[in-house]
Amino acid sequence: MAMPISVRRYTVAEIESWPDDGNRYELLDGFLLVTPSPGSPHQIVATRIAGFLMDCLQDHPDLRVAAPGVIIVRPKTELQPDVLVFRAPGRIPQWEKVQDHLLAVEVQSPSTRVYDQEHKRPAYLTLGVAEVWRVSPDERAIYVARKRTPERRHLKPFAWRPAGVARAFSVPISDFFRDID
Repeated sequence: MAMPISVRRYTVAEIESWPDDGNRYELLDGFLLVTPSPGSPHQIVATRIAGFLMDCLQDHPDLRVAAPGVIIVRPKTELQPDVLVFRAPGRIPQWEKVQDHLLAVEVQSPSTRVYDQEHKRPAYLTLGVAEVWRVSPDERAIYVARKRTPERRHLKPFAWRPAGVARAFSVPISDFFRDID
């Protein structure tokens, strides 16, 4: 007789009560993902992308860039993209009150590649994030996904235009990866 497999499910409130131990704890519908602190190449790429996005959006004070960001849907989902662009006119609200997520960026590492591609990308889109970038330092590529369109791989600059912004910005892919092993 086969034994049923039971996997413990958690809530956002539970992981918020845990002490900071240097790991990143995320929940997707109550399922726990624990990843170690990212390495320096990962963080440099994420920081360069965040800086590029901040420069692009400096004339749009209602658009914010956070690295990392947090998307909370209580009680059982909390995802932490490496970079998050969201709309927040006026005072910056608590994470769970942010409703308009324009871009989630995940910089892949060997330990997160499958999870980022197979689980987080579709979860972000289902949660209403307008666009997801899956950044591959190994390939020097950015994969762009939007709801109801196939994911596209970019090796050269591409145009990015967030909702509500009149002009498009050229994303300088090679700049993000310079001097990275």
